[in-house]
Amino acid sequence: MIEENSTIRYIDLFCGIGGFRLAVEQVSQKLSVPVECVFSSDIDEECQKVYHGNFGELPYGDITKKNASDIPDHDILLAGFPCQPFSIIGKMKGFEDTRGTLFFDIARILEVKRPKAFILENVKLLRGHNKGKTFARIIEVITDMGYKVDWQILNALDFGLPQKRERVFIVGFREPCLFDWPKITIPMKPLSDLLERNVSDACQRFVADQKDEVNSRKLIERYMLE
Repeated sequence: MIEENSTIRYIDLFCGIGGFRLAVEQVSQKLSVPVECVFSSDIDEECQKVYHGNFGELPYGDITKKNASDIPDHDILLAGFPCQPFSIIGKMKGFEDTRGTLFFDIARILEVKRPKAFILENVKLLRGHNKGKTFARIIEVITDMGYKVDWQILNALDFGLPQKRERVFIVGFREPCLFDWPKITIPMKPLSDLLERNVSDACQRFVADQKDEVNSRKLIERYMLE
């Protein structure tokens, strides 16, 4: 699929603060495979700031306003598209929620740019949303473009993280490709091993301010209910 020793070019859609990109860079270092992120996008300005701080690159904003042909050519498309429309907390409105239709922006980019592969990620509930019809529609759109598609529900708990976080991953290949989902599990690290010991005063003040804001909101909501 990709020539040996060539740089793998990828795009990072709905990039948040860079979780997908961090994973790609770690795999790149482990396998000694050169990679290059040629485009990133996220509409959240605060996420953009953190992403810029992490990677020295300011993501593009609203992907719905980006012409697909203006996106650089790439080998792999990564997208953790908004999960709220398919989650309980987001009332599971699916495609009726504007954020739920953002999958179709991924589809139009796939159709125009034709990357060799893609990885999509969303909440586990996407699989059963609207009795499975939403997920079936997503798979149908992708396969109609000629991609070979597979999917799996993976749990962060099985990969070393102290959190039960189940997500559905959808992978696709432009050409037939040998692909196996991970079959091993990584022993979980306790949260105490991951938390930072030395936190700056600025970070501590930020956390305290956020806590005060949440407590104030709860207090106001309580009195409104009364």
